[in-house]
Parts: sequence; structure tokens; C-alpha cells
Amino acid sequence: MQRLITRPTAAMRLARTIASDILIYNPGLVAEGLANDTVFEVLAEQIEEGRRHFSTRVSPDVAKQHDFLGRALVDVLLYRALTAAQENG
Repeated sequence: MQRLITRPTAAMRLARTIASDILIYNPGLVAEGLANDTVFEVLAEQIEEGRRHFSTRVSPDVAKQHDFLGRALVDVLLYRALTAAQENG
């Protein structure tokens, strides 16, 4: 059995990896969501899959401390949106 993550910093690192993977593997949905301000709606299935994976890897005590994946998604999405805005104008 795989050991659970017990450090918040490691949990955040995993969350950022999951968020990055969602964005890398779903560029069309991300672009659509950013354009229409519906990112969380169009990526709901992928985000739920990411949450399930996160919950199997992180200790429940650590996971309940913070919405690590939600924070990572916002951070990664904001970075992507800002980067795209800078490239376009």
C-alpha cells in the first residue's frame, strides 16, 4: 500500500501537479472556460477525478486543513489567463 502524504507542502505540490495535468490534457476546455468564465463548469468531470485521486494520496487530516486542489486550480488558471493576456496584448 502506498504511504499517504502527511505534510501540507507535499499535499499542495500534488494538488498543483493535478491542476497542471488537468490543464495540459484539456486545452480546448480550458480555453472555452476562460473565454466564457465557466472554467469550473466545463472542467467539472476532470476536477472531480482530480479530487478523487488527491483523496487517495493525502492523509484525511491534512486534506481537511485546506482546499489544496481548489487553490491550485485557481493559481494555475490565473497564471495561464495572465500569461495569455500578456501574449495577446
